[in-house]
Amino acid sequence: MNKYPLALFDFDGTLADTARDMVNALNLLRASKSKEPLPFEHLRPHISNGTPALIRLGFNCAPEENGFQELREEFLDLYEQNLYSETVLFPGIDAILEKMNETGIQWGIVTNKSEYLTVQIVEHLGLSNSVACVVGGDTLPQRKPNPLPVIHACKLAGISPNSSVFIGDSIRDIEAGRDAGLHTIGVTYGYIPPHDDPKSWGADYLVDAVAEIPAQLWM
Repeated sequence: MNKYPLALFDFDGTLADTARDMVNALNLLRASKSKEPLPFEHLRPHISNGTPALIRLGFNCAPEENGFQELREEFLDLYEQNLYSETVLFPGIDAILEKMNETGIQWGIVTNKSEYLTVQIVEHLGLSNSVACVVGGDTLPQRKPNPLPVIHACKLAGISPNSSVFIGDSIRDIEAGRDAGLHTIGVTYGYIPPHDDPKSWGADYLVDAVAEIPAQLWM
């Protein structure tokens, strides 16, 4: 029996392992500025914090500083050129989505990644025909942790927030889901910085592996 008629997922670090393509784009940008590449292991934990975090790590440049916007645009151009060279679903996610489709659970994506980039990856991964909605960081003026993107996704799917669940790998996801009225599941297999403690997020449930998600979706 389904616990929820709708499950919403964060994208990077929850549904899809996008880290290598994002790190590759950053290091290509660094190379264009005559800088040495940064180690993948150093950058991976910060992927869920998006382009601003990567630009800060790669160039010590914050969004409010001169030069940030130019670096951001160059990074996104490089990333789009190699958007899914090494991007895959986390192992086991495809089986969960297939079972959701079979059992009548709608599923969608709420991410701070740009919608146009997310849609391209979703199409490449063969998920376009089964996803109920994709809400990106530029779909609305607001982004997570603001709850409005999550509420918008529920409206698109036609399901009440208080009977739905949001699944993500950061406190930003849990806050957005909780404030929108959804149940929340935090995943610890994603991109979590060393100083971050998932137990402090306030999620209804925490799972350490994809294989633990089904127990939270089906009775």
